[in-house]
Amino acid sequence: MPDDTIYEDLGVPSVVNATGTKTRIGGSRIRPEAVDAMNRAADAFVRLSDLQARASDLIADVTGAQAGYVTSGAAAALALGAAACIAGDDIGAMAQLPDTEGLPGEIVMARTHRTGYDHALRAAGARIVDVGTNDHHLGTGAQNVEPWEYADAITEDTAAVAYVQKPYTEPSLEAVCDVAHAHNVPVVVDAAADLPPVTNLEAFIDAGADLVAFSGGKAIRGPQT
Repeated sequence: MPDDTIYEDLGVPSVVNATGTKTRIGGSRIRPEAVDAMNRAADAFVRLSDLQARASDLIADVTGAQAGYVTSGAAAALALGAAACIAGDDIGAMAQLPDTEGLPGEIVMARTHRTGYDHALRAAGARIVDVGTNDHHLGTGAQNVEPWEYADAITEDTAAVAYVQKPYTEPSLEAVCDVAHAHNVPVVVDAAADLPPVTNLEAFIDAGADLVAFSGGKAIRGPQT
């Protein structure tokens, strides 16, 4: 760890990172080439819409998605994704958010998938509808959640199904997508910390997800907190 960090100048103590790419301690060390790109970008002006369009093409190339969008973080991606699922392409509905009166404002989510970041979905005005049980640590043998529970929770007020990949996650993303798509409901995946492996950039899309949020400040080693 260098002794001449900006934190030393500010009088803020540095820490030894023994936990990985956690946001609360700064995510990861930014790649030198990313710093160089940021410095070069700071020397000129550009229409952000043009830049986002080009970034979308590049993201689509490496993920297999139809398009991509750069946000200020994975939580912002979830908030924007939830807003898109609720409002669609209705400009009036976009302006109305986070007020979801008269709009499909519910997002179905398994209790075992709830995290400290699902507030990002609620920031868009969504109301989370919990399904299943949180039984993973109890060991009673009951399933955490089954496909029929997702199907039973989907109504005309459902804007999306939210999914968080975990080592013990059941049912599979493919099964959840099958249920949601049978009801014409999109699936949003929080994959903020799901790199590596790099194959995950395509895996969630291949499994049927409609929107996947990755963190650019973790294993990708872009700018973070």
